[in-house]
Amino acid sequence: MEGFPAEDCSNPARQVARAQARPRPSLWFTRHLYSREGKPRDRLLSSGVVDPGRATRVREEGGAARSRTEGSGAHTGYPHPQKSPRGSRGSEGRGQRGERSTRALGAFLADPHPDNPKPCPPYILTVQQAPPTALNFLPPTLPPLEIEAPPTVVITVECIDEHHANKALEELMPLLKLQHPNISLYHEMFIMWNNEISSLFLCLVMDYATRGTFQNVIESKRKIRESIDSEWIHTMMSQVMDAIEYLHQQNIIHRNLKPSNIALFSDNHCKLQDLSSEALMTHEAKWNVRAEEDPCQKSWMAPEALKFSFTCKSDIWSLGCIILDMATCSFLNDTEAMYLRKAIRHHPGSLKPILKTMEEKQIPCSEVFCLLMPFMLQIKPSERLVIRDVIRITFMSTSFRNSCVALNMHRQAVPIFITDVLLEGNMANILDVMQTFSNRPEVQLRALNKLLKMTEEELGLPWPTELLEEVLAIMKQHERILDILLNTCNLLLRVLGHALAQDSEAEIPRVDSIISFLMNALRSHPGSERLITTVYNLLTIISSQGMLTEELEERGLFKLIQEHLENFQENRNICLAILSLLWSLLIDATDVDKEPLKTLSTMVTWVLTTYPEDVEIAEAGCAVLWLLSLLGCIKESQFEHVVELFLRSIQLCPRRVLLVNNACRGLASLAKVSELVAFQVVVMEEGSSGLYLLQDMYQLYKDDPEVVENLCMLLAYLASYKEILPELESAGIKDLVRVIRGRFTSSLELISYADTVLQALEAAACSRPQEKQLEPASELEAPKVSFPHQEDPIFQR
Repeated sequence: MEGFPAEDCSNPARQVARAQARPRPSLWFTRHLYSREGKPRDRLLSSGVVDPGRATRVREEGGAARSRTEGSGAHTGYPHPQKSPRGSRGSEGRGQRGERSTRALGAFLADPHPDNPKPCPPYILTVQQAPPTALNFLPPTLPPLEIEAPPTVVITVECIDEHHANKALEELMPLLKLQHPNISLYHEMFIMWNNEISSLFLCLVMDYATRGTFQNVIESKRKIRESIDSEWIHTMMSQVMDAIEYLHQQNIIHRNLKPSNIALFSDNHCKLQDLSSEALMTHEAKWNVRAEEDPCQKSWMAPEALKFSFTCKSDIWSLGCIILDMATCSFLNDTEAMYLRKAIRHHPGSLKPILKTMEEKQIPCSEVFCLLMPFMLQIKPSERLVIRDVIRITFMSTSFRNSCVALNMHRQAVPIFITDVLLEGNMANILDVMQTFSNRPEVQLRALNKLLKMTEEELGLPWPTELLEEVLAIMKQHERILDILLNTCNLLLRVLGHALAQDSEAEIPRVDSIISFLMNALRSHPGSERLITTVYNLLTIISSQGMLTEELEERGLFKLIQEHLENFQENRNICLAILSLLWSLLIDATDVDKEPLKTLSTMVTWVLTTYPEDVEIAEAGCAVLWLLSLLGCIKESQFEHVVELFLRSIQLCPRRVLLVNNACRGLASLAKVSELVAFQVVVMEEGSSGLYLLQDMYQLYKDDPEVVENLCMLLAYLASYKEILPELESAGIKDLVRVIRGRFTSSLELISYADTVLQALEAAACSRPQEKQLEPASELEAPKVSFPHQEDPIFQR
């Protein structure tokens, strides 16, 4: 729905046609008028000012009105060019007042330049002659009715027939409900009948900007070969992207996005205008006429749009073309820019030299534009970015990072006190407010704060799947706002934690959607330590359901963990959260890529070394190292260091049963494959032996079958090496194992390990006949062993 630019009127042939076109007073019959109030009503307005052979746009500009030809969404000139427009003589006999009004605007139309001295009313709606069957017929002598209003524009679009007009009106009706600071308001829509040419016209009343459009800015910069200011680009592109995201959230496609349809309302405020519909954009005959009159107009459209197929991705292509035109205005003229836009539809490679030139000339914002445009100007719509990804990439870039506030700089926030009043009430009321104001981040933030302060009973925990999905769907609209993400993750922690506390076997609803949300959160705010910690804690809870390791690996989790351990080495909470998550994931790991895990094993040992006295990190770290050893992801060069960490952790936290169990399992796993590990366990430090430490653990956990079984498993692997048997014999291990075997007769696995140790020791004794056989210990008497830590209170009995 675009008319001729003012400079197009300089065409000599068109000036002659305008001079011959003297409008005669007549009547329009208007039916089915719709306003922003949403109520249809009939309306008759009269003024003898518009030529019935033409569809016109009348707008206010500097105290005078201009008219730009319209035709079915394209400037087609006269709707019926084969008919000569009627002259001013046809107005005689229609009444002196109507004739004077006709002559005033007729003279203006003949010379539509800004310096025309003849004033015209700022806003005129015209109703022309109704068909003979019309009931509400106005007499021809009715004086013209002029309505003054704020700056608005009436766009009239010729329709093929009644069906076409009604279909277009129905498609455009949602535009009346749009409420966004960067989208022009649509005030009224109605269908009018022009009896002179027997044609229907769809009329749209919308805001009109007097400051020009993006096209004017680009052309002015192009004339002086100068780049557009980066701050202006930051401000305006923020608003344009925000408006497009709003439209796409409403399932509305602009379809006609180009610089001339982005109006300037002030130096730092713009609005999208001239949204079109499927019906108005897919009529091939009128499309061809428009292309012949101005081939440049179609150059902004996506390849699929030329075949009358429109999606949200079509707007992304058009936005990419706008960015391209803004970025190249300092070194490409109009013609070169147009041919470039057309070329990239068929030859995407033609964009590369332009991007290189932008970088060489250091065009403002070239960093982010060169990153974005190749992904926005993909020939296949499915391969283009969505608007949310465009926004995320744009505002994560260095040049735009300090301008993130520009997204909402002109959006009027809902006052805090109103928000608090709306949020009073129960959970259902709060959810209604969140849905109603789903695109208002300030409302969502206060709603989340309210939810976090509510008791479990007030929250109605546990939440059903549908409720959790609704909250996540709302929050996904605000992924770029850190505080909202943090509060959402804290709410998820509370909801999921409560569900699992009530039932450890409870199934977490919609795991896929939650994981997707959390992974996007990690990537959208890579520097937020609080968010990273919270997300890893959430993933730990979710992974307790099991069988998620492969899925998270495919989503790049292990790579993110590696980056976070490298970047946040001194953050104890992040390190602990990562170790806990790895513990939860690796316990069920079967078929995973071992290469990233081998790298992670080095980082885990580094974390344990960095926090040598942290009990929680020692417990989680020992579990992870044990699981990595089972997967074969600990390198042989790391064995000595890992064994040292296991033994030191047991000494540090002897009363942490999980730590002791996992450390013993880890030592047994490594001793199974390495004799050097077995020697290191036996000779823990110079002058001491790890065998005494194991005996201490038996005395502490002699009534815990699991710990005793893990101790026997470790001793069995140690006894598999002949060189270590004398050390086991001298340390009294044979007597200890006999006692264990006698006490735990019901555990077949434990008895099997004990028999393995005893058989190995007895075989070694038989091979030394000169050595005196030791007397068997009594079944009920514990062996006398030496405890290096007798002074420790935990061993005092």
